[in-house]
Amino acid sequence: MRRIMAAGLLAALTLTACGGGSATTGSSDSTAASASAASSADRSYDVSGIEKVDAIAALLPAAVAERGTFVVGAAIDYPPAEFRAEDLQTAIGYDVDMSKALGRVLGLETETSAAEFANLLAGIGTKYDVGISSFTITNERMASFNMISYITVGSSYAVRTGNPESFDPQSVCGQTIAVQTGTWQEEDLAAKSEQCKADGKQAVDVLSYGTQADVTTNVIGGKAIAYYADSTVADYASAQTNGQMEVVGGVFDAAPQGIVVAQSDAELTQAVQQAMQYLMDQGIWTSILASWGVDESAALDTAELNPKV
Repeated sequence: MRRIMAAGLLAALTLTACGGGSATTGSSDSTAASASAASSADRSYDVSGIEKVDAIAALLPAAVAERGTFVVGAAIDYPPAEFRAEDLQTAIGYDVDMSKALGRVLGLETETSAAEFANLLAGIGTKYDVGISSFTITNERMASFNMISYITVGSSYAVRTGNPESFDPQSVCGQTIAVQTGTWQEEDLAAKSEQCKADGKQAVDVLSYGTQADVTTNVIGGKAIAYYADSTVADYASAQTNGQMEVVGGVFDAAPQGIVVAQSDAELTQAVQQAMQYLMDQGIWTSILASWGVDESAALDTAELNPKV
């Protein structure tokens, strides 16, 4: 499993009162990095040294270039990829840093717009320029959107420390498992539940919540035996709950995640794809992950458009 060094679980757990609205990314790209000295929760990568790449910025649609902002839709409740700092306003995480780095390459000011995960796709191309929020690349999503790969993340189960109810990830039938609404893991649990019933066993009791904060809280509180989430999230929880949670069973079904862009916007798709490739080629993307304590092997080295999955 990947060991996540980011801190600040308290901010994540209190997000139940902050499920929507906008998140502050600072008046400049270096604001989050400057604030990091005040809180160990903020391991943000300083993107201020990243220069605009004119050849890539020239690919932007005129409307976006003239506006001067890069609007990114994200569910700011999924540490360590995207979550709120201890002020419950500032968006931080490795996806947030990557978004700001893309903005720097494109010569744009990045603006993170927060919403619940399940509502993000509906706003791509209208409310948001792109979606960057741990979106697993699936054929269903690529049928409606362009997706640009940038990281590979698996799934893991996390339980209360010591696994007091002897949860077995290989035997989920009849178990109560928490998951975030709209995620790939929710779909996977539904499929597992159907298979359980087909095999004559009890269905999985799936508890779906709008935020990962609620998911984590309900496992710690004993309402669910385990939660199922991206491996980075499960590792983060096990490391940051003061010994209350741990990952069991390792990592399953590693798959690429991608930046979501409207299919109708070929210019923006090309610009973002080339900007992401630039971050990869320059070693900036792996440095961002390293800043957050994420295993650099999770980083992809090719920003592939609509890869085969």
